[in-house]
Amino acid sequence: MFWRSRKRRRFGKKTGRFGLFFWRDPFWEPRVWLRRMIRITVMLLLLVVTAPPALVLVYRDFAPPGTLLMVFRMFEGEGIRKEWVPLEKISRHVPAAVIAMEDNLFCKHDGFDWAAIFEAAADQVRGEGALRGGSTISQQTAKNVFLWPGRTFVRKGLEVPFTFMIEWAWGKRRIMEVYLNVIEWGPGIYGVEAAARHYFDKSAGGLTRREAALLAAILPNPRRWSAASPTPFIKRRAGMAQARMRDLGLLADCAR
Repeated sequence: MFWRSRKRRRFGKKTGRFGLFFWRDPFWEPRVWLRRMIRITVMLLLLVVTAPPALVLVYRDFAPPGTLLMVFRMFEGEGIRKEWVPLEKISRHVPAAVIAMEDNLFCKHDGFDWAAIFEAAADQVRGEGALRGGSTISQQTAKNVFLWPGRTFVRKGLEVPFTFMIEWAWGKRRIMEVYLNVIEWGPGIYGVEAAARHYFDKSAGGLTRREAALLAAILPNPRRWSAASPTPFIKRRAGMAQARMRDLGLLADCAR
């Protein structure tokens, strides 16, 4: 017993403090690796659980610096034009136009248009069409700010808790403000301020009802369509947006 303890001490002296550390905690022992893996797993779980709510709370008061879509586009060689503007400096026609075209129940739902979701799920069961989600403005904001672009079930699943969190922590005005400042409005163009200056050479606060309707009309595919040179199809969509804006009334008040 005495000889063994002396041998351990000699080993520690020969190999220094690192040798003593590895003697007491040898990396080749399975139980040591198990403990380490448990610690790492617990830390990762804590990070996964705490990081999303923390980011949601941070972005409630601070502007998101960017989105993963911007990063992807940048690696594809595109530039980034964006300028954050508070909601009160954006023309009141813009929130009304995007609500009219993208999510006319924005002010009434809890983040999800359940009727559209059930309809999309039924289409999937019947094998009709590609995966779609009937995404609301809240869902699109959650996806753009916290997740990556795509239509996979994994991404759609992760979108759900983020949508609940921003609805609870931000409220409708903040959701609309973030949405209008991060969405893609053309190649390398992000946010309504950059879009207004690119298409109409004016600030977002000076957009007219027609210009706001044109911006909302191109949102399904802003990389293909232009608000400055609208096709007949986009002109019809803009006219539809203007008609819906007149009918919205109180349904758009939460974003003003």
